[in-house]
Amino acid sequence: MEVTQVLFNAQSIDGTVRKNAEESLKQFQEQNLPGFLLSLSGELANEEKPIETRKLAGLILKNALDAKEQHRKFELVQRWLSLDATAKSQIKACLLQTLSSPVFDAHSTTSQVIAKVAGIELPQKQWPELIGSLLSNVHQIPAYAKQATLETLGYLCEEVSPDVIDQDQVNKILTAVVQGMSTSEGNIDVRLAATRALYNALGFAQANFSNDMERDYIMRVVCEATLSPEVRIRQAAFECLVSISSTYYEKLTPYIQDIFNITSKAVREDEEPVALQAIEFWSSICDEEIDILEEYGGEFTGDSDVPCFYFIKKALPALVPMLLETLLKQEEDQDQDEGAWNIAMAGGTCLGLVAQTVGDDIVPLVVPFVEENITKPDWRQREAATYAFGSILDGPSPENLIPLVNVALTFMLSALTKDPNSHVKDTTAWALGRIFEFLLGSAVDLPIITQANCQQIVTVLLQSMKDTPNVAEKACGALYFLAQGYEGEGEPSPLTPFFQEIVQSLLTVTHREDVGDSRLRTAAYETLNEVVRCSTVETAPLVLQLVAVIMMELHNTLESQKLSSEEREKQSELQGLLCGCLQVIIQKLGSSETTKYAFMQYADQIMGLFLRVFACRSATVHEEAMLAIGALAYATGADFAKYMPEFYRYLEMGLQNFEEYQVCAVTVGVVGDISRALEEKIVPYCDGIMTQLLKNLSSNQLHRSVKPPIFSCFGDIALAVGEYFEKYLMWAMSALQSAADLSTHIAGDDELVEYTNSLRNGILEAYSGIFQGFKNSPKTQLLIPYAPHILQFLDGIYMEKDMDDMVMKTAIGVLGDLADTLGNHASSMIQQSVSSKDFLNECLSSEDLLVKESAQWAKLAISRAISV
Repeated sequence: MEVTQVLFNAQSIDGTVRKNAEESLKQFQEQNLPGFLLSLSGELANEEKPIETRKLAGLILKNALDAKEQHRKFELVQRWLSLDATAKSQIKACLLQTLSSPVFDAHSTTSQVIAKVAGIELPQKQWPELIGSLLSNVHQIPAYAKQATLETLGYLCEEVSPDVIDQDQVNKILTAVVQGMSTSEGNIDVRLAATRALYNALGFAQANFSNDMERDYIMRVVCEATLSPEVRIRQAAFECLVSISSTYYEKLTPYIQDIFNITSKAVREDEEPVALQAIEFWSSICDEEIDILEEYGGEFTGDSDVPCFYFIKKALPALVPMLLETLLKQEEDQDQDEGAWNIAMAGGTCLGLVAQTVGDDIVPLVVPFVEENITKPDWRQREAATYAFGSILDGPSPENLIPLVNVALTFMLSALTKDPNSHVKDTTAWALGRIFEFLLGSAVDLPIITQANCQQIVTVLLQSMKDTPNVAEKACGALYFLAQGYEGEGEPSPLTPFFQEIVQSLLTVTHREDVGDSRLRTAAYETLNEVVRCSTVETAPLVLQLVAVIMMELHNTLESQKLSSEEREKQSELQGLLCGCLQVIIQKLGSSETTKYAFMQYADQIMGLFLRVFACRSATVHEEAMLAIGALAYATGADFAKYMPEFYRYLEMGLQNFEEYQVCAVTVGVVGDISRALEEKIVPYCDGIMTQLLKNLSSNQLHRSVKPPIFSCFGDIALAVGEYFEKYLMWAMSALQSAADLSTHIAGDDELVEYTNSLRNGILEAYSGIFQGFKNSPKTQLLIPYAPHILQFLDGIYMEKDMDDMVMKTAIGVLGDLADTLGNHASSMIQQSVSSKDFLNECLSSEDLLVKESAQWAKLAISRAISV
């Protein structure tokens, strides 16, 4: 097969030609993988071939080595490792040869392919000569070969973890990269490739950053690169500084003054991409110091790994004025553009982080700027003053801020209605939202909102909802936080008298002609949900009236016929918002007996609408409708059984949806809700549900985040059906045991530890539900054989010392359930278990009340079991 022609055809504008070419490539790959990969690497290496086909050959090679989905990636790695060794050597030789190609697209694609191969082989101790041969390339004469090699080293550092490359090679890589960055290197492309490579290699430089001389040298070269005449090099160098600020925070003291000078010059004078990174450096330092101060509460004892150097506090007098200047560099249309990001926004974000880092110290530095600019004729000054004020509301103490806010509030409300400039209004509404978000709930004797000004605040916000979409969206946001500030307050909310008016205005917003172009409709529904969620008993009759209104809206979306695909997407999004709204209403009305009774008259109609929403989609299940049904099941209890015959197939469809794993996870949660609502009435559906759940667990195509909720769901089902669960016991326990074995002895990054904890929690919730389900049943003895393994699992997680409070509470609860259900059968096992006594005592003295309560109950259950 002439591969060049096929690769050409695969890029043809003629659909049929393209399809045939893709088909023959697929067949070639399936019938003869080594031959396929070899001919691609040959195409890529051949200087006679056209650039389009070489580039596509490289791309297909790269995709044959890596994929986004974990299970697919694993398959591709195994496939490459099992290839014939001769074929692999030939492919790798072609790749290394192509690195020296003068054609940019060819060598640049090859850099990425080599890094992918290295990512598979180096951890397996294969291709040991790679780094050596790359380093010998760095001294090649043609600049393009040097550039390609440095790019490859950069990608390689991105692909493999630092423990795969030994220190001697790391030193050589860093030397090559830093030399490529230095001012003596004449070629701009080489310097740029080297600077970008350093960014990826910084994680490998732990040992080098601990050596003063080497660290000084690296820092000097990076700082010099920030002054390069080429803007892309300056930007890449500042990106390196940002990365160093978080990776090597504790090593920065000797350089911080120089870095301040370099960054402030860049922020004031350089082009935007460079200035943005210079601001990002200080935002990153704030993140580090906020973390350190949170973790150690500012009191440094011997156990803090990294002391706080208070770089931000020391830089305040110079840093804050620099950031305030940036606020005046707004762009005309930034409010209209969803993803806008510019110097003014970056400066305001950084100012907000500085406020969180230093608290009260920032207030006297910002207030004069606000006072000076808030009434200026130029809109830029008024907007910057408002932005500065809004940015510092999270961090300083309420005592310090509330007197200022009380002075500013009247002015801001007037600006929101009367300022001629839309930018200023947009930022004013945002800043009001921040006032409500951070200062309403704070227990300070100075209230911001009084009966006197509440009327004015609500009137102004509702009026602003008629303004341009971006201002209206921010006004919805402010109202959202205003409602949230009165959630769960004992006394009646000052918003109660305005409830009807607020709801009416929000519904009007959702029908605006221009609502489709922005986030406005979503913002209006989110705010309506929050207003309902935080409403008080007095407004319950009004919430009840809202049911029919939202049902009618949902009904109307179901009536529209023959939609284009874009209209269908909009329709689905609106159905999602309306189902979400009904979910909140159902939860609100279902939470008290009086309103629940009144709401029940609508249950059949609502369920009918949800089923019609499902019927709109052929293959996928509607996530929000599924969540709303979970709420309905909770509210209707055992009566929900009448909907099951019709609803069950959608439940099954949701459980089978591996592609959209969030939908699958939501459906698993709803199975739990329905189990709790129906109890033994769920029995007729259990075979289908349990079969599907067990299938999901054994699949390597389902995203791992769905597995913990599936285990919890076993617990919900067992609790609902009691001893009837015997039918599934063997299968469920076997799945639980293998997952339990996997979830101990795990060392990894924070993300893995977090996942492991959620997995353990799911497993423990399953055990807990199973024990409680079998309690007082003649079949309790079926559980005895499983008890030793469960106790061993509890020992294992106790010994690992990395469980969070959630797991601790569930784990000690399972110990209690085991004793409670098995009684004297459990006593000797518990007494023999390695750590149950220590674990119990540790939980009894926990500061977390929920852990403590769980432990007191377990102690009681154990003492009963032992005394029998």
